[in-house]
Amino acid sequence: MVLSIMAQGIAILGGTGWLGLALGRNLLARGLPPEALRVLNRRGPTADYDSFPGVHWATDLADLIAGAGVLVLSVRPEDYHIPAPQGFYGLVISFMAGVPLERLARDWPRATIARAMPGGGAQEGQAHVPWCAGEIPAAAATRVAGVLGAIGMVDRVADETALAYMSALSGSGAAYPALMAQAMYHDAIRRGIAPDVAWRAVRSVVCGAPALFTQGPEQAAALLESYHGYRGVTAAGLTAAEASGFAEAITAALEVATEKALNF
Repeated sequence: MVLSIMAQGIAILGGTGWLGLALGRNLLARGLPPEALRVLNRRGPTADYDSFPGVHWATDLADLIAGAGVLVLSVRPEDYHIPAPQGFYGLVISFMAGVPLERLARDWPRATIARAMPGGGAQEGQAHVPWCAGEIPAAAATRVAGVLGAIGMVDRVADETALAYMSALSGSGAAYPALMAQAMYHDAIRRGIAPDVAWRAVRSVVCGAPALFTQGPEQAAALLESYHGYRGVTAAGLTAAEASGFAEAITAALEVATEKALNF
């Protein structure tokens, strides 16, 4: 897919931020010629692309989009300022939370526009990347998936409400597992377990989970059912967690995060 978009050129506004840089580097690693990548940031040229000589460092917005067929907006919403509607005819992909398609359409009235909310793992090309758009041509949708595929697994969702929810869910990356790990670790310390021993125990719990989750939701359900069936130590803990509102706490967290994504 990189071969099909390289002739158009890709421009990244915010190309040295963590997400813009992840996209740029992964596109280059997948075969995008350095001269086909254009980058603009507030600091000017940095060492981030030194291993890919030929990347064009734009001096302003006009320079960034000149000759590009794809523009990726990867800046914080509060740093996004377009002084006037732009005459860009290509594809615009926004990574910004809280900047709706309606506003983007006003800023880029001649462009085809999509929004995406990549989750954690973008640097390694292992993110979950949901995206949405209005009615766009099939070729444009394929192009969106091709660009975003450089940083992970791509899924188109129905609308911006769904995208906001996915921002709260997969966009959280390792945040909720980290919260659980921190709670387990602090509880172990409180009970007198040595910190290094406590962390190794927590790590074994968290790092042992990914292999299970690659197999699908049925495997997770089967595991929980199996533990409950043993009626042992873990079953007692699971029952207590459920009774204490573990699922409700996750639901509440996602609800509040979704609302934040909708009204950033």
